[in-house]
Amino acid sequence: MFRRTFWFTAGAAAGVWATTKVHTKLRQLTPESLAAQAANKAVDAGHRLKDFALDVRAGMAQRESELGEVLGLDAPVDPQLPAGRRLAVEARAQHRSGDYRSDEHRYDQDHDHSDRFNSRTPHNRNEDH
Repeated sequence: MFRRTFWFTAGAAAGVWATTKVHTKLRQLTPESLAAQAANKAVDAGHRLKDFALDVRAGMAQRESELGEVLGLDAPVDPQLPAGRRLAVEARAQHRSGDYRSDEHRYDQDHDHSDRFNSRTPHNRNEDH
């Protein structure tokens, strides 16, 4: 009698466990759940891609500074250089320090570019043709 009760209870527990597993798996396979899983994976991939891009940018900056040191680009300008070369080296140094403003930068500051359809783009590119 005890043996039958044990096996009946074990069978009922196994049935409840299996039913729970099947319902969980069915809920995971609904379209909403699959869409949510895909969105989560896309967000994770985006974070990994962003981290990779930041690592590449940091490596590029480090390598650029190493090359600048090796090539002497960060060294003070030699007064013995010809005038054209001295001006080029000084302009590069000013550009790196942020003091240099080209005409393009001045144009960006003087003109409002919030209107995408200014005189240089005579038509609305979003309208249907």
